[in-house]
Amino acid sequence: MKISPRLQISLVTGILITFGLALTLYKNIELGFPLSPGQQQTVWKVESKISFEPIDGPVNISMALPQAQAGWQLFNEHFASSGFSFIVQDKQGVRQAEWARRSLNQKTTLHYKFEIYQSNTIDLENIPAPNIITPELTPDRLTAMKSVVSSLKQHSNSPVSFTQNLLEKLLLDDIGQNASFLLANKENSKLSVIMDILAFANVPHHTVKGIFLEDGRRRQTIDTLIEIHDGKHWHIFNPSSGEKGLPENFFIWQRGAGSILNVMGGKDSRLEFALVKNTLPLKTILFLEQHVQEQLLLDFSIYSLPVEQQGVFKGLLLIPVGALVVVLLRVLVGIRTAGTFMPILIALAFVQTTLLTGLFIFLLVVGIGLWIRYYLSYLNLLLVARITAVVIVVILLMATLSIVSYKLDLDQLLTVTFLPIIILAWTIERMSILWEEEGGHEVLIQGSGSLFAATLSYLLMSAELVKHLTFNFPELMISLLGFVLLLGRYTGYRLVELHRFRYLGRPDE
Repeated sequence: MKISPRLQISLVTGILITFGLALTLYKNIELGFPLSPGQQQTVWKVESKISFEPIDGPVNISMALPQAQAGWQLFNEHFASSGFSFIVQDKQGVRQAEWARRSLNQKTTLHYKFEIYQSNTIDLENIPAPNIITPELTPDRLTAMKSVVSSLKQHSNSPVSFTQNLLEKLLLDDIGQNASFLLANKENSKLSVIMDILAFANVPHHTVKGIFLEDGRRRQTIDTLIEIHDGKHWHIFNPSSGEKGLPENFFIWQRGAGSILNVMGGKDSRLEFALVKNTLPLKTILFLEQHVQEQLLLDFSIYSLPVEQQGVFKGLLLIPVGALVVVLLRVLVGIRTAGTFMPILIALAFVQTTLLTGLFIFLLVVGIGLWIRYYLSYLNLLLVARITAVVIVVILLMATLSIVSYKLDLDQLLTVTFLPIIILAWTIERMSILWEEEGGHEVLIQGSGSLFAATLSYLLMSAELVKHLTFNFPELMISLLGFVLLLGRYTGYRLVELHRFRYLGRPDE
C-alpha cells in the first residue's frame, strides 16, 4: 500500500513534534530543568586545556586544582587523560591533579572541566601574612629601588595607600627615571617589579591567580591580582587597572605563592580556558551535583561537549529560530527577502552589534557598495572578478569605518567586524543584479523585507526566554523541524495577497 506524500508529511511531522516535546517535558519534570529563566542562578562552565610538546623521557604534569573561595561553589568535575595514569591527591591542603606517562612522541592536550556558581558573597579567609623575602639587587638597581620606595612612602601612610600610589603612577606612566630603570632592566614582567618594590618596602603580599568570567571566551589565560596585608586584613588590587577589591567576575584559582601548572618532560606548555555562562535554578544545580553521572540523557547531550564547543552551539542553536521567522514571513505573510539565509546571518550580526548600530552599519556599507558595484558594471568584468572586487571594497569600507569610529571614540561602531563580510558582498552583488533585471522598486521591496525579517529574528533571538530554551532544551529543534516541514505543505493565500484578491469576496461589486 502506497502512502501519499500528504500522509507521510503528517506522520513525520507528528512524530518529530511529539518526540521533541516529550524530551523537553522529561528534562523539565524528571531532571528539574525550568521552562523559563524565572528564579535563576548563573552557572559557569569552565574548561581548562593543558597543551605541551613532549621531549625524550617520561612525562609528569601536575596542576593545582581550584578550591571553593569567596562564595564560589564547584561541582561536576571531569578529567580527560587518555593514555596517562591519573590521580588527584591532597598536598598540604591543596588539591592537585597529576598525569604521568612513560613516554610520548606527539603534542598532547589534557582537559579539566568543571562548573561553578556563586551561592553568596563572602570575604576571603584571613590567612597569616607570609614572610617577606627581600629581593637581591645589583648596586645600581638597589640605588634606584631605594629612591622609588622613598618617594612613594612620602605620599603614603599605610601599606594600602603605598600600593595604590604605586599602581596609579605605573598606570599614568608617572614613575620617574629610577622606576623606569627598574622596569627597563627587569627580565621578568611589570608584575615582578611591583612585587619587588612591595617586598623592599616591607609590605606583606602574595599573588591571587584566577580567571575573569566572560561568556563565550576562548583561549583565555590566567590573570594575576596582588593581595597585600596591612597588619590586620588582606586587600586585593588589580595591577592592570589599579582598582581595589576583588572583581565580581573574577574566579580565584589559587591564592598565595606557587605555580598552578608544572610540566616535566615537556616544553612550550600552555594553560588556556574556555567559558560558557548558563542560567539554572538552584534546585536543578543541586540535582546535577548529585546525579549528573547517573543520567544517560545528560551524558549524550550538549552538556557533555567541551565548553568551547558549547559556546559555539549556544549561538548556532539560535539560527533555527531566525529561520523559523523567515519561513513564517515568506510562506504565511508573503514578504519577499533577498534569499533565505541572508536575513538570519544579518540577525546574528545584530546580536553582536546591537540593533540600531547594526542597521546603520549595514545600510551604510551596502549603500556605498551598491554605488561601487554600479561603477564596476561599466567595466564588463567577469562574475568572479567582480565579486572579488566587491569583497575587497567591503573590507576596506569596514576597516575605514573602524578606524574613524576609534578616532571619534564611537565604541559601538567598532563592532562592524561582526558583520559577515561575504554575506555583505553577496548582498551587494545580488541587489545590483536585481536592480539591473527588475529595477530599483524590487530592490527596495526585497531589501526592506530582508531587514524587516532580520530585525524580527534579532528581537526573538535576543530574548532571554528563547536563549534559555534553545540552550537548555535543544530537543525543541526536533519539534521545530516538524513544524517547518508542516509549513512546507502550505499552499493557501498569503496575508499580502488578501488585499490583491479582496474583491473576490464581494461578488456584488
